[in-house]
Amino acid sequence: MTDEPRRKRATEAFFGRRHGKPLRPLQRATRDDLLPRLRLDLASPAPADLRQLFGVPVEGVRLEIGFGGGEHLLHEAGRFPKAGFIGVEPFVNGMAKLLAALKEQPLANLRLYDEDATLVLDWLPSASLDGIDLFYPDPWPKKRHWKRRFVSSKNLDRFARVLKPGGRFRFASDIESYVNWTLLHCRKHDAFEWRASSSADWHTPYEAWPGTRYEAKAIREERRAAYLTFLRL
Repeated sequence: MTDEPRRKRATEAFFGRRHGKPLRPLQRATRDDLLPRLRLDLASPAPADLRQLFGVPVEGVRLEIGFGGGEHLLHEAGRFPKAGFIGVEPFVNGMAKLLAALKEQPLANLRLYDEDATLVLDWLPSASLDGIDLFYPDPWPKKRHWKRRFVSSKNLDRFARVLKPGGRFRFASDIESYVNWTLLHCRKHDAFEWRASSSADWHTPYEAWPGTRYEAKAIREERRAAYLTFLRL
């Protein structure tokens, strides 16, 4: 995809600001060194078998959209060395934080992208992912901004296309209105089934959940998080 189509699609971006505090010289140097090596090249066709993206043999591939500071992504990639992980984060400071951690502890089963996640979703082959994680996304609380919420019928169509049957879409948020929004959209979509039998199922963190900085803020502010899992039928 050339730069021109990307500019035309800029209005579809579901993220907010791209930059926080200016990166320190060491952060910039680490980013400039590591990101080109790990960044997906969307100008080239995606391999039919996504396992070819990684420098080590992997048995399946998962995607995390908006990984923040990378706490969960790094935890999972280290916990499952035989799985490949793609992490997308447009926020420069979040990407820099993850890359700094990778400089200290490299992971060969991880690839990255630093722009809109929909570009990655449209690039991926059909039925190529084992799971998609979307944790603590921007809730866009004002009604006029709801169209920028990542969970939408159009993006669920994208998820349905790239997830394998039996793959999981996991969503976590501390914003009740966005949790309800996600439940309604997923339950209306023919490709997804919500796997929960009681409130304990969706108020219990995922197995080996490491927590994130956003979750820590929610806990400090006494907001209860929800952890939803949807199965691709």
